[in-house]
Amino acid sequence: MKLDNLTAISPIDGRYRSKTEPLAEYFSEYALIRFRVRVEIEYFITLCELPLPQLATFDKQLFTSLRDIFLNFDEQDAQRVKDIEKTTNHDVKAVEYFIKEQFDKIGGLEAYKEFIHFGLTSQDINNTSVPLSIKEALADVYYPQVEELIALLQSYAEEWKDVPMLAKTHGQPASPTRLGKEIMVYVYRLSEQLKSLKACKITAKFGGATGNFNAHHVAYPDYDWKTIADKFVSEKLGLEREQYTTQISNYDNLGAVFDAIRRINTIIIDLDRDFWMYISMEYFKQKIKAGEVGSSAMPHKVNPIDYENSEGNLGIANALLQFLAQKLPVSRLQRDLTDSTVLRNVGVPLGHSIIAIQSTLKGLHKLILNEEKMSEDLDNTWAVVAEAIQTILRREGYPHPYEALKALTRTNQKMTEETIHEFIKQLNVSDSVKAELMAITPHNYVGI
Repeated sequence: MKLDNLTAISPIDGRYRSKTEPLAEYFSEYALIRFRVRVEIEYFITLCELPLPQLATFDKQLFTSLRDIFLNFDEQDAQRVKDIEKTTNHDVKAVEYFIKEQFDKIGGLEAYKEFIHFGLTSQDINNTSVPLSIKEALADVYYPQVEELIALLQSYAEEWKDVPMLAKTHGQPASPTRLGKEIMVYVYRLSEQLKSLKACKITAKFGGATGNFNAHHVAYPDYDWKTIADKFVSEKLGLEREQYTTQISNYDNLGAVFDAIRRINTIIIDLDRDFWMYISMEYFKQKIKAGEVGSSAMPHKVNPIDYENSEGNLGIANALLQFLAQKLPVSRLQRDLTDSTVLRNVGVPLGHSIIAIQSTLKGLHKLILNEEKMSEDLDNTWAVVAEAIQTILRREGYPHPYEALKALTRTNQKMTEETIHEFIKQLNVSDSVKAELMAITPHNYVGI
């Protein structure tokens, strides 16, 4: 383990660094600077493509060299930006000065340097860079993890589609179900909410100091800056521009993204708790790995720690996601600075979510089905066929069937196959109906 991991304050960058490493490409300080450089370069290229009169002579063959500035951006470049920031005490201005230095290295671009960051305010860069980083992190890291979880659950649902299982409602025995169907519930829920997340707009603010293109319009009043900005944000960044803003993004759509992730996380918490319970009920055993210890005191323990780890991380993630969704859309007048520091934490709940999903996957891969225990519980709970019997008796017009079954089953007497069959034998119904009722067992009363 690297010393950095041992001394990190956050477990995301310490204990769990191996799980969250891919997110560093999107949410680290280095990544944020790289995204800012990317937006600035693409914006400058857009101004050249218009072109603004002063940029008409810019050699478009150099666009490749300009894009190489962010495509080849490395940690040394990021450090140079941070060094400039020590003087400017402004992170986005440091990016502008860094790009001007890169123009000097290309050579012959002195006349064009002042069109870097032309007409913009810092939030035109931040409120494009951050949503862009979120969009790409979701596509490259988060979606594949959720889809892997859904695929594993789908395979289990298919594998165990015919395994009968005693259901529990309110913690009490209820009408039997199938294990595969119960897992399919999570496949359905996660698939629906992932679809909902993917449908969320990821939008950007891009409109100058207070959202009105003041500087752009005063310098070039004949240009349609709203259309230019719409095209830049959509075609160059793959985002949608918010049409009416203050100095900063409205953050409403980003809040919707956070809420959608929170719903997915909540479903996974539900899943974690269910599988934790199934293991406690001995419906599953867990694969044992040589050398692992379940308890420092009790040698026999094989604990469902993966689900517990997942649940804990999802709880942290959801608390942060809720805060982000509620806080970011609120800002005093045309802008206060509270969003700036808060935005730097958008990767944190995603980090905890990724840790959690990987823990859930690890736990699911350990499962060993214990059909014997499931069958035993069904055999010991014949009372659950009461619903089936009273429903058929209703169909047959039998008087007060619910009450008859209630009187039979809501006693301290254990319901067995014999008890149920003796009750059926004394019913005043045809032999064919009795045969139908006799054929019902806790193993086959599982619906569709």
